[in-house]
Amino acid sequence: MWLDRLWQGVIDTFLMVGVSSLIALILGIPLAVVLVTSGKGGIFEAPNVNRVLGAFVNIFRSVPFLILMVALIPFTRLIVGTTYGVWAAVVPLTIASTPFFARIAEVSLREVDHGLIEAAQAMGCRRWHIVWHVLLPESLPGIVGGFTITIVTMINSSAMAGAIGAGGLGDIAYRYGYQRFDTQVMLTVIVLLVILVAVIQLGGDRLALRLNKR
Repeated sequence: MWLDRLWQGVIDTFLMVGVSSLIALILGIPLAVVLVTSGKGGIFEAPNVNRVLGAFVNIFRSVPFLILMVALIPFTRLIVGTTYGVWAAVVPLTIASTPFFARIAEVSLREVDHGLIEAAQAMGCRRWHIVWHVLLPESLPGIVGGFTITIVTMINSSAMAGAIGAGGLGDIAYRYGYQRFDTQVMLTVIVLLVILVAVIQLGGDRLALRLNKR
């Protein structure tokens, strides 16, 4: 019974983090590209767009996850029809992680040698070709490393979400560990979270290193 409950918590955590991270990846990279290319000297220079998007990203990055999750309760109910459970946690996790990842990806994109961009422009490449064939490939190792950090951060946030009814390992730690003063449950969840983070961090670092050697 206890092992079944623990296994379900692991599955719920994977589901929360997996879905949220996938959406953050799909939305975060285009957002980062727009932030970089619309800035001063960018290939799609648009200062007004850059300022609006930058302000949007900064606002959501500055709000602590717990406060953001509570503030988004009406929006979460509108999207998934409930404020409890795994799918209810996906909404705030996605909204919190997308701008976080976008900023990290933006830094990697800005580190691309500007000489490569100028060379591509001199060869007559279209601007979207520069994005697709120069900016993204050259910044890919940094983006992978940033995405790994994002996933690790989301695991921490999912544990916090679980403590207020979202399910997952955080819910198990709070309900069966903290509220019942069961140290064994708390330690078991902590060990599982540490192992999960370590495996993801190791995998992401190795992938980034392999891409950097190409």
